[in-house]
Amino acid sequence: MDRIDLLVAKDAIADANRRYCRGIDRCDPVMVKSAYHPDAWDEHGSFKGNAWDFAEYATRSLRRYQATMHSTTNHSIDVADDGLTASGEIYTVAYHLRADPDGVQTVDVWWGRYIDQYEQRSGDWRISHRVCVHEWTMQLPIDKAMPIAAELFRAGSGDRIMESA
Repeated sequence: MDRIDLLVAKDAIADANRRYCRGIDRCDPVMVKSAYHPDAWDEHGSFKGNAWDFAEYATRSLRRYQATMHSTTNHSIDVADDGLTASGEIYTVAYHLRADPDGVQTVDVWWGRYIDQYEQRSGDWRISHRVCVHEWTMQLPIDKAMPIAAELFRAGSGDRIMESA
């Protein structure tokens, strides 16, 4: 595998992870599935099974939050000499915004890692096996907003794709 092929493979693998994060945060199971091969396996805490089933489970479960943001860093990718398989580790921080029953907003913060196996099939790199490793968590009650002129920015949203009821 030459240097250009290696860089193309690593970018395609990183793109699969970007689709995963965007799909999770938008509660879009189709986008999450696009990061995994159809027969992929995901071990995500209490869920251990087919990754496409995980995509449905996770996007349903995360709808209880007002918004989520999954950020990934330190993505190490090792492409095998065959150019068809790879392994990787990704550090991840996830933020989950919710309102308590008494109306107090809280951000739940989760730190961990994804330990991944990837495969290229028909020219398409996707995750074939993911293990989600928990490092630690914390909760941050929101008692006031950051002291900035937020009204001067374009307003964001949870950017969720919701299925009709």
